[in-house]
Amino acid sequence: MKLFNKKKRRGGVRPPVFGFFCLGFFFTAVIFANLISPYDPNEGDLFNTTMPPAWQEDGTMAHILGTDMLGRDILSRIIHGSRMSLLISVGCILFYGSLGVILGLISGFRGGRTDMFIMRLADLWLSLPGIILLFMLASIYGPSAKTIIITFGIMGWPNYARIVRGECLSLKQRDFVRLARVAGCSELRIMFSHILPNVFNTIIIMATIEVGGIIVLTATMSFLGLGTQPPSCDWGLMLAEGRQYITYAWWLVTFPGIAIVITVLGFNLTGDWLREVMDPKQKLR
Repeated sequence: MKLFNKKKRRGGVRPPVFGFFCLGFFFTAVIFANLISPYDPNEGDLFNTTMPPAWQEDGTMAHILGTDMLGRDILSRIIHGSRMSLLISVGCILFYGSLGVILGLISGFRGGRTDMFIMRLADLWLSLPGIILLFMLASIYGPSAKTIIITFGIMGWPNYARIVRGECLSLKQRDFVRLARVAGCSELRIMFSHILPNVFNTIIIMATIEVGGIIVLTATMSFLGLGTQPPSCDWGLMLAEGRQYITYAWWLVTFPGIAIVITVLGFNLTGDWLREVMDPKQKLR
């Protein structure tokens, strides 16, 4: 029985093949967009507007997924839209992730009044209605990708701060932190050189899982007219532009929606796998 359990533990967690497959398509589009894109995403052809996909009547292989109301190639716009989705997602996570990690480390390590102030500030931030803040920033800065990053940066840091604080409260009682104190290390060095590397796995897992959520929220904001503006290739903006023609040009909203589903599913499956692989508690379970 012991040998069987040991072998089972060594076997590890099966990687999400379908998730890797989805992310492979996504990152291929991001990296090689200029090479694999058949047309300029903003180049229109008014003689070939709302052309159906190639497998339907009146469709052509020149535009495999059809064209939109301005004659722009749907496939090319989806490929280039992957770059916009990744750019906004990475920008948001770097912004509020960095802020949340720093505040979480300070809160967990210092404790006392500092901890109480930061956590009550996080509670206050979580109670704010995000949609109202979104409308306020959109009216101040105008609808753009910068508005999305600023909004998510302001609203998203409490989650990182809470999780990093919890990890820090446990780690600062360990022997290696006490030895660092005895050796005369400063608080900043202990936080960023000794504690931060030990919570880095948790940060990576959170960031991977949240990329999918940010892509969905970005598409939602662009769909509502509060995100990126024309002629951007953002997937949410493609959905908003194509909803008026959905009754006779279903491909305008179907294919961008499929791209969002595949990308979000790939990040979610990969994030769940990373959590099981990198979290020691999950390994023991």
